[in-house]
Amino acid sequence: MNPQAAPPAPPRRLRVAFAGTPEFAAQALRAILAAGYTVPLVFTQPDRPAGRGLKLQPSAVKQVALEAHCSVLQPLGLRLQGRHAADAQAAHDALRAAAADVLVVAAYGLILPQTLLDLPRLGCVNIHASLLPRWRGAAPIQRAIEAGDAQTGITLMQMDAGLDTGPMLLRVPLPIASDDTAASLHDKLAACGAQTIVRGLDLLESGALTPQPQPAQGVSYADKIGKHEAALDWTQPADVLARRVRAFTPWPGAQFTLPDGRVFKVGAAQALAADAAAAAGTVLRVTADGLDVRCADGVLRITRLQKPGGIMQPVAQWVPQAQPWTGLVLPSPTV
Repeated sequence: MNPQAAPPAPPRRLRVAFAGTPEFAAQALRAILAAGYTVPLVFTQPDRPAGRGLKLQPSAVKQVALEAHCSVLQPLGLRLQGRHAADAQAAHDALRAAAADVLVVAAYGLILPQTLLDLPRLGCVNIHASLLPRWRGAAPIQRAIEAGDAQTGITLMQMDAGLDTGPMLLRVPLPIASDDTAASLHDKLAACGAQTIVRGLDLLESGALTPQPQPAQGVSYADKIGKHEAALDWTQPADVLARRVRAFTPWPGAQFTLPDGRVFKVGAAQALAADAAAAAGTVLRVTADGLDVRCADGVLRITRLQKPGGIMQPVAQWVPQAQPWTGLVLPSPTV
């Protein structure tokens, strides 16, 4: 016996079905399995084409589920009266046959109808990446950074038919660092979510969770991020743009356009106080410290840059090529 091997987790009474798709959800599934819970069924999105060859790739959740020998179902829809009624019926039948006590949902990507929510004995529990009721919806991580929030967190929520409106079971706050990007904050919240769902299931198993209604005050919605939001608007304050750069890293990636039409992605930036009078969008200087662009209020210093078809690089490597940009006025997106 390997003396360094972790002891097996004690057996659990709850049978936990799971629904999720990306790595955020995969971390939660790994934690549930490691904690000793039986996972008789996993729902995840259908395989998608990815990479240069556009070969079909399984989701992160599917990979974890198959490694753990869980049964996997990939329905195209879940509404019994919808376009994919046969898939939906198969999903309902599979969840019923799995005799799951609870269905845990994390970044799944399909709306669960009430007919499915009603099947598990203890209902469905969602792992949401915000402190509800703030940032209900599709992009809570990015919108929290974009808004300049000092903290976010994980909420375990008893699901109902509304958009993240169900009663709260657990809330765990997490500070947002001044240099957090959507990528780094995602990783922190994924780890927090994995820990929180195991704690929540333990409490649920012992009957120690009491659902609390969400307060009516403080509700906000995290709209889905669109590619059209990537363009930096120099008529906005520099601190707003700096947050947007962090919120949109890695996707869709903040960007600006030169007067000649070339589009450059911005990988990192910081807001500085204005030290020169100029029109919004004016390139004030290009140095090894960064590319300074005048905004409506302050200066955005861009420190990492990616040219079309290139790789993201420090601006210090761009000084000779970019110095002629000094004095140019970068256009802002038109509404």
